[in-house]
Amino acid sequence: MFKSSLEIEQLFSKFSSIKVLIAGDVMVDAYLFGKVDRISPEAPVPVVELTRRQSMLGGAANVALNLLSLGAEPLLCSMIGNDARGKELIDLMEASNLSTNGILQSCDRITTTKFRIIGNKFQMLRVDEEIDTDLNEHDTNLLISRFAQILESNKPDVIILQDYNKGVLTAEVIDTIMIKAMQAGVPVVVDPKKKNFRSFRSATLFKPNLKEIKDALGTEIDVRDESSLKQAATMLHDILDARQVMITLSESGVFMSARNNGTFSSVILPAHVRAIADVSGAGDTVVSVAALCTALSVEPDTTAWIANLAGGLVCEQVGVVPVDKQKLLAEAKLLVHSS
Repeated sequence: MFKSSLEIEQLFSKFSSIKVLIAGDVMVDAYLFGKVDRISPEAPVPVVELTRRQSMLGGAANVALNLLSLGAEPLLCSMIGNDARGKELIDLMEASNLSTNGILQSCDRITTTKFRIIGNKFQMLRVDEEIDTDLNEHDTNLLISRFAQILESNKPDVIILQDYNKGVLTAEVIDTIMIKAMQAGVPVVVDPKKKNFRSFRSATLFKPNLKEIKDALGTEIDVRDESSLKQAATMLHDILDARQVMITLSESGVFMSARNNGTFSSVILPAHVRAIADVSGAGDTVVSVAALCTALSVEPDTTAWIANLAGGLVCEQVGVVPVDKQKLLAEAKLLVHSS
């Protein structure tokens, strides 16, 4: 763990030297903001009087925004639809100075869009427009080829696999990426979902949340019992041959387990007290920070500490937003100074 503010500053300054290749599901987060002051006469539901619309990058693209905000160079690789929403996503990437070289468009898919209706600063409803079936053979081959090109030409320091079960990260795509990453000697950080949970073998860092572990392993986990968390993490180490397992526990913080030469070490880090406004996108922030720390060979407990802090920080804002590097740095330095 950090001993001084200077150590934190030195680590944060190194973020700008890191290239991160992100493969996974990208999407548009569309927001409808308004005010609510009456109930509809047609049904017992609130009427939102629209005042503003906003579209933002979501999914793996939000991970890219987090990395960009932290000073790193993100490289996205994904498949979207050849549609109006796809054009909007590409326009949003270009406006954010993100490379679109790894974004492929398919006539057989639509671009995933999540519509969030915000009334009086609270999320009232979400509507998803998507196709979540696996990529067809043609699109799979195109995606794998583009990933290989980016890996070869850009020499990333770390790879993130960001899965939202929207069909981009198929078992075949995952297997191929893991093999190519191993051949290139690039560490892989995984943010999984249930469908292909057990396909992410040999990850450097595997970051599920509590619900994903329960669903995938079919077991109950008591977050108040460290031995219960250790048992679940050990199962993941064994099943997936993962070097590090970081389990996000929502308001209970994070649990990090690391295996080194057959020995295990673990730590539980409680969440910091926050005025929670919206938890959307917190996992994207956590995996972004964890990936940068992994690329820099930061100790597992320190990685978990910074990632936990960053994930909580973005929950103080409404909507899916990237972490503010300077706010994160200032809060980290304050905590180290006061400890």
